[in-house]
Amino acid sequence: MCGIVAYTGHREAYPVIIKGLKRLEYRGYDSAGVALLNGEISIYKKKGKVADLEKFIEQNLPPYATIGIGHTRWATHGEPNDINAHPHLSSDQNLAIIHNGIIENYSSLKQDLIQHGHQFQSDTDTEVLVHFIEFIQKQENCNLEDAVRLALQRVVGAYAIVVLSKHAPRKLIAARKGSPLVIGVGNGEYFVASDATPIIEYTKKVIYLDDNEVAIIEDSTLKITNLNAVPKTPTIQKLDLELQAIEKGGFDHFMLKEIYEQPRSVADTMRGRINIHEGSLHMAGIIDYANRFMQADRIIIAACGTSWHAGLVGEYLIEELARIPVEVEYASEFRYRNPIIKANDILIAISQSGETADTLAAIEIAKQKGAFIFGICNVVGASIPRATHAGAYLHAGPEIGVASTKAFTAQITVLTMLALLLGYKKGVLAHSKYREYLVEMEQIPAKIEKILALNDRIKEIAYIFKDAQNFLYLGRGYNFPVALEGALKLKEISYIHAEGYPAAEMKHGPIALIDDQMPVVFIATADSSYEKIVSNIQEVKARKGRVIAIVSEGDTEIKRMAEFTIEIPQTLEPLVPLLSVVPLQLLAYHIAVMRGCNVDQPRNLAKSVTVE
Repeated sequence: MCGIVAYTGHREAYPVIIKGLKRLEYRGYDSAGVALLNGEISIYKKKGKVADLEKFIEQNLPPYATIGIGHTRWATHGEPNDINAHPHLSSDQNLAIIHNGIIENYSSLKQDLIQHGHQFQSDTDTEVLVHFIEFIQKQENCNLEDAVRLALQRVVGAYAIVVLSKHAPRKLIAARKGSPLVIGVGNGEYFVASDATPIIEYTKKVIYLDDNEVAIIEDSTLKITNLNAVPKTPTIQKLDLELQAIEKGGFDHFMLKEIYEQPRSVADTMRGRINIHEGSLHMAGIIDYANRFMQADRIIIAACGTSWHAGLVGEYLIEELARIPVEVEYASEFRYRNPIIKANDILIAISQSGETADTLAAIEIAKQKGAFIFGICNVVGASIPRATHAGAYLHAGPEIGVASTKAFTAQITVLTMLALLLGYKKGVLAHSKYREYLVEMEQIPAKIEKILALNDRIKEIAYIFKDAQNFLYLGRGYNFPVALEGALKLKEISYIHAEGYPAAEMKHGPIALIDDQMPVVFIATADSSYEKIVSNIQEVKARKGRVIAIVSEGDTEIKRMAEFTIEIPQTLEPLVPLLSVVPLQLLAYHIAVMRGCNVDQPRNLAKSVTVE
């Protein structure tokens, strides 16, 4: 949630900040603001997109400044408007702050501050925090960094903040707990951001702040301490990220670019792990902890949203290929229901961003109870990889579109490799079958390419159904989670109500919705449930539902029944989700575009959910 950019150095700050905010807009886009320091703090804030802010600032001729902070917001406290937009000023207007996260005890802090004469302009918890820092600095007669540390010791919640002061014209103070913050190290200059996308144009050297760390940046020096002022030695890492990876590259939208990147992202996820010539699969996070996996009584998968759907596919994969019991949990529910976790359990935490607040909380609960934690994440240096015992990066490349596409298929790829490796090591999979799966996995990127070639056909179907009010998605077995994911994609970006169900459950309620206005998407590939899904299609046709079917190449039976079919290449049944989801991504994308929706930045959503 929300994007943070800050700069101090020898460049003009405003161009760096505004460009950075554009790159971070996928994290929040209901309002934005900039504070520039040149003798006085000049604040510019605007409801709407970063482009609205940019137009407003340039009409008002911003001062030349070499230090500043910027923010793009996903609203939590207070509606999206100019007043609630960040940055926020202290009561004496000497301090400015930007903040990502939620201060849970802001209400009690606010009441205390009001009793001391503070007046508030906004409805945000962030304005309370900057007033509180000001109050402590005056009450304790301390410097700014000590005031920040003392304030953060008393706040409850999650935060990533950057503070600047009119009385410290070359200083930025940044801190984090539960929300990501990265510092770019340049030549006599520093960049602070929610993630690396605003930084890579200027430097590849970065420092990832850990929870409860405070960074004090002044002139060309950087000091990092904990909240008790104990110095910490930062580790500088090199970004493995190229500028072109976060640009559209000729596509109309990031989402479409990322759908089309899936042949490469799936291949990159397998690269260095699958060796066809040797018939081997190497995953260090599994091999180094093989005994824990071999002795596991149960695997719990915790995730949210699209990652939860990938986890459901993982449940099918691990139970079938490795014969280990699996439970899939919404991390947001898992953390609150006092789950039974034993020392022989393994928790697999899945998150594209690696910063999902509920999933991080699930990790902490499982760790406290002695479980082994394995993370699946796409972002190097994120919080989840640092919180887990072992794990696997996706290597899918940055995903900018809010609606996840290539991360989903990369997550399934990792889960498939994990299940195969465990199954082989446990003796469940014979070597011949194991090798057959590895050979077929190597073919998946080329098969995704074949599906992408059907884009024009899918676009034609999208045009026919773009004005539908409801959709139903149905699948069986491995394709049930794909039905859920297909419905979620349509909901997220087109705002059409859509539901995914196991096809067998249709008769237990959803069939009541079917009429001649209801599009029903069946994922009906040639697998062990084929005859059953044919029966489900007949039931929908009998009630005049409009059937769109994802079928295997060469299918003839369903083609005679469905109004529209989309053929995908055949593959081994456990690998089908890697293919069957792709046409559903394209269908949702084209419907949303035809409805005039902003597919990269759908309303009310943000890419990284770092708050509850």
